[in-house]
Amino acid sequence: MINGFVVIDKPAGITSHDVISRVRRILGTKKVGHTGTLDPFATGVLPIAVNDGTKCIPFLDEGSKTYEALLRLGVTTDTLDMTGAVLSESTPSSITRDQFISSLAEFTGSIGQIPPMYSAIKQNGQPLYKLARQGVEVERKVRDVEIYSLELLSFDLPHVAIRVVCSRGTYVRSLADDIGRSLGCGAALQELRRTASGPFRIEESVALADLETAAGEGRAESLCLSLMAALAHLPEIPLTDEGLEGLRFGRAPSWSSTLLETPLSCTGENPVRLVSGGGLAAVAVVKPGRGPDAVIMLKRVLI
Repeated sequence: MINGFVVIDKPAGITSHDVISRVRRILGTKKVGHTGTLDPFATGVLPIAVNDGTKCIPFLDEGSKTYEALLRLGVTTDTLDMTGAVLSESTPSSITRDQFISSLAEFTGSIGQIPPMYSAIKQNGQPLYKLARQGVEVERKVRDVEIYSLELLSFDLPHVAIRVVCSRGTYVRSLADDIGRSLGCGAALQELRRTASGPFRIEESVALADLETAAGEGRAESLCLSLMAALAHLPEIPLTDEGLEGLRFGRAPSWSSTLLETPLSCTGENPVRLVSGGGLAAVAVVKPGRGPDAVIMLKRVLI
């Protein structure tokens, strides 16, 4: 049975949920989930958790995401991308390359961002996009996001391509709209491709058709990123045979049931990997105990 993550190179024109349905059918399992939804028009990295991978989603480190975005200057739309209704148009011919680069500096670092109406964020239990489709616009709270870097890739008016490295929760559509407002000409997102999401990279992604071919040939597992690799950012605690056996009965290991010479130190709750034989046996947290040593508490047992 496949356990881990398959990095799908999502094509344009389908939803992230459509990808889930396809992977379920291809791999013949119902335990499939995804992290980091992509809009239907967007392409690129969509990490798909399979079987035990679904249990590990909360422990992934997806704090940083990378996108390549194509902006169209001189236009604004109701969805902030070119799939929506055009609200205004202008000629951006007066915008220079240097002006555009200067505008990027304004949006680098910690910024406040208003989520778009066409988003899955819920307000009073109702997704914003459903309200938007009814012609209703509501006030949204400003959210703090981090733009780690903005790089100009090409400048060919009215189109400008940029690379965005940002925190989780950043809306590149909103960023495009804000850049357009700063320039005074408006802008909308025309294309969006995610090239990285935490540990998942476009270089290790696979098209749905290729996954289907691999599954038919019995080699789908070779395209799967292991749980150990996906959670490589977490400290590792190797277990003794006694510690491993205890997991089977839901018992958290004591430090004497690990192969560490000294217990890990901590100041709060720190997630860790409990491993045996080079494989992931469980995800746990190490937290301060009543005595001098920290204690290990189980979060997800995978054996």
